Amino acid sequence: MTKTRGKKIPVLIVVLGFFFNVVNATLNAYYLGYVSDGYQIAWISTPQFIIGFILFLSGMLINILADYKLISLRKQSPNGYKIPKKGMFEYISCPNHFGEIIEWIGFSILSWNLASLSFAVWTVVNITPRSLDHHKWYKLNFPNYPKKRKAILPFIV
Repeated sequence: MTKTRGKKIPVLIVVLGFFFNVVNATLNAYYLGYVSDGYQIAWISTPQFIIGFILFLSGMLINILADYKLISLRKQSPNGYKIPKKGMFEYISCPNHFGEIIEWIGFSILSWNLASLSFAVWTVVNITPRSLDHHKWYKLNFPNYPKKRKAILPFIV
């Protein structure tokens, strides 16, 4: 087991995460570098590129802000947990996960290929159960946890 700030993470999780990222990077690089005919400069002015890029940047911002909030909560309360508040935390338990999903859906749209689509689908399939577990944990451990807050999709799930 490896250790991160007092929490143990099984080595298998680290190895599988590393393996997946190597495979994903290889598939995307192979497609973008060898399989596609290449993207012309005009590609960046297409609606799908612009929409995908906006989604990617929005997801990244949501992810970064949520991670920053979680890190600041750990610094405030190193021996315990607190309910995250403000920003996307007002609507969902895992805005960092939501942001990551939005990032990779955006990347899939802007690059428009099967390799990036497979990564976006994998991200949704991998992160959604984790978000549901986090949400369940918060509800079990905090009796005053906001009742209207959803797990990963605002107002929906």
